[in-house]
Amino acid sequence: MSLLLETIRVVDRAFQNLSYHQQRLERSMKQHFPQVKPILLAQELTIPNSLDNTVYKCRVVYDEKIRVIEFLPYTVRPVQSLALVSIPSDADYSSKWANRSWIEQLKQSTAADDILMVKNNLLTDTSYANIALWDGYEWFTPRLPLLEGTKRAQLLAEGILKTTDIRPYELPDFQCLKLLNAMINFEESPTVSIGNIQ
Repeated sequence: MSLLLETIRVVDRAFQNLSYHQQRLERSMKQHFPQVKPILLAQELTIPNSLDNTVYKCRVVYDEKIRVIEFLPYTVRPVQSLALVSIPSDADYSSKWANRSWIEQLKQSTAADDILMVKNNLLTDTSYANIALWDGYEWFTPRLPLLEGTKRAQLLAEGILKTTDIRPYELPDFQCLKLLNAMINFEESPTVSIGNIQ
């Protein structure tokens, strides 16, 4: 069995959205290790004294138990262009696996900053983020992402996003696309012009 991963934003020496990470961890453990009591992140994680008040990425690698905890400095990666890439209808990333080699291989096939994966003729995710599209009035996110991200879950709960099916040919109905993941606040998320999606 491969290792699973949670990537948690740490800012001002505090974990962000930990309850959403706990929910996803519990879903993953119930699916893959049903005989094991779920890990309690709030009990297992502590902020090292060496961290300052800037943004860090806390990587938690686990299976039946935590295998690795590491804290890494984080800066938002600029993304200005996306390439549409079709993936097989049986491609599955419903759990956040530490091994993402198949996604990285897809990414190497294009000169764009990142890929936007299409499954069953529906938009899903980029290589490392969920997406939200702005139609001039509201933000929409794909109803069936490859991975249900914690930031996406938070924004849905807050009513900032709505879910819908979005097909590649419908992209011109939108003005721009934002990348969403646990490490990026919605306001500072990379924004891609629809014209820069090939």
